[in-house]
Amino acid sequence: MTIFSRIAGTGSFLPPRRLTNADLAAELATRGIETSDEWIVERTGIRARHFADEGVSSSDLALQASLLALEAAGIGPADIDLIIVATSTPDMVFPSTACILQNKLAQSSESAKAILGCPAFDVQAVCSGFVYALTVADAMIKSGTARRALVVGAEVFSRILDFNDRTTCVLFGDGAGAVVLEASDKPGILASDLHADGRHVGILCVPGHVSGGAVLGDPLLKMDGQAVFKLAVGVLESAARATLAKAGKSDADIDWLIPHQANIRIMQGTAKRMKLPLDKLVVTVDEHGNTSAASIPLALDFAIRTGRAQPGHTVMLEGVGGGFTWGAVLLTL
Repeated sequence: MTIFSRIAGTGSFLPPRRLTNADLAAELATRGIETSDEWIVERTGIRARHFADEGVSSSDLALQASLLALEAAGIGPADIDLIIVATSTPDMVFPSTACILQNKLAQSSESAKAILGCPAFDVQAVCSGFVYALTVADAMIKSGTARRALVVGAEVFSRILDFNDRTTCVLFGDGAGAVVLEASDKPGILASDLHADGRHVGILCVPGHVSGGAVLGDPLLKMDGQAVFKLAVGVLESAARATLAKAGKSDADIDWLIPHQANIRIMQGTAKRMKLPLDKLVVTVDEHGNTSAASIPLALDFAIRTGRAQPGHTVMLEGVGGGFTWGAVLLTL
């Protein structure tokens, strides 16, 4: 029998601290940095974002999103036999955030301790991370290596922002989204397409690292916004079309387009190139900002829980991020 993988449940979590553009502008003003709600909305479509409180890590956000995804799937942590976390803001250099999440899930109940022992690892592809992680989990389920995978995107990007640079610090937020992916005799994940081009490492990066007990280089995010924009629209369209071709589908088969929530102009530009009406575009960037690897699962959970995305609908997920990485996944709910 052919083994497929399907999404059985989704969950998401945003830290309680919500900052509107006006809130952020007021904070930046204390640093002598001028910005405004109008300036941010016009360029990005972002109106608010959530920041984690001090001491709250990516694994903390991932735990809350994971518990909701497990509840939606009607299972408990003990039923999971694979954990993959996509993040660029891990709790530690090592061990992986996935291992830390595994331990926190194990502590959620006595029966949950059965989750200990299953493979757990991180995927680092920045804003494309969730698409990468979902593709890896799909392959492991199809190969019989796993039957139920917890796939999470979790970020605390507020920790790596330069609040003296208004062109980047207004863009990002914190959050986590999770899905339970399980083996099925019916197709769920239809096709995927992943890419990277290391020639463009410098246009979006955090060029610092830990060595000898000190941070070497710059530990804050750097971005060439125009270069990212030019690359993003083109590669998102090409990945989406390649994924459709692999699945034997066309643009008309897409019920919902859920792109990485980075910038409303990039998202709308991709939809137009795919000849999709904008009412098929799921948008959460206005309320969440760019949450990197968390943005796609956050938007997917939003679409499902608000009743927009229904069982049987065909959904295109696509992401682009530092590396330069990009990819797409086509699935049926």
